[in-house]
Amino acid sequence: MSNIHSTAIIAPGAEIDPSATVGPYALIGAHVRIGARTTVGAHCVIEGHTCIGADNHIFQFASLGAAPQDKKYAGEPTRLVIGERNTIREFCTFNTGTVQDQGETRIGDDNWIMAYVHIAHDCVVGNQVILANNATLAGHVHVGDQVIIGGLTGVHQFSKIGAHAMAGFASHVSQDVPPFMMVDGNPLAVRGLNLEGLRRRGFSAQRVAALKQAYRLLYRQGLTLEAALSALAELSQSHPEAEGDITLLCDFVAASRRGIAR
Repeated sequence: MSNIHSTAIIAPGAEIDPSATVGPYALIGAHVRIGARTTVGAHCVIEGHTCIGADNHIFQFASLGAAPQDKKYAGEPTRLVIGERNTIREFCTFNTGTVQDQGETRIGDDNWIMAYVHIAHDCVVGNQVILANNATLAGHVHVGDQVIIGGLTGVHQFSKIGAHAMAGFASHVSQDVPPFMMVDGNPLAVRGLNLEGLRRRGFSAQRVAALKQAYRLLYRQGLTLEAALSALAELSQSHPEAEGDITLLCDFVAASRRGIAR
């Protein structure tokens, strides 16, 4: 195949679409599948049971599909699944899952993942997520759609970050971050709504106004979590244009096991 460099090492059994490109000195393992038009840069190592979709751009020196950094791992054939149209920059490390969870680490579509990002075992990353340089996700972390995580930010294992949230530079995320919120710091603090992000994504003025009320109920009126959830339910009924947004927020908060950042 003319688009696989002569110095690349492709193990027997690897499945590489004829339109994919593999650069110099890359190493592709036997259980790897690479989709159409995906580009794998020089010196990348892609191993394990790894499935990569179409139109991804993986820059040089990335390591994808290595065994999880978990002492309980005993060589089970767990997986890494990467969707489509992702940009994965230099020196990123994504590990496969463990049998203690779903056995799969999953990255969605259209994500922008900058250099030195680590995504540990059993993480689930949604779509259109931005992970800035050196962001680190510990095991079992879930990140919702259109989240932004700032550079040098660490996310504690089992934490969840809801859709449209943003974590600022060098933050320590040790609790769940509800959808739409902006957080930063160590210890972590909620600074307000991710207003600029919501506007850029086309949220109407009515939806943003309703979410501002939701934020005040959850964070600024001194309510217990139970009372805040009850008030949010009433708010969704009086703002039908934002009912889906408020329901997303309520469901996330009610399901939190680590407790939400407050």
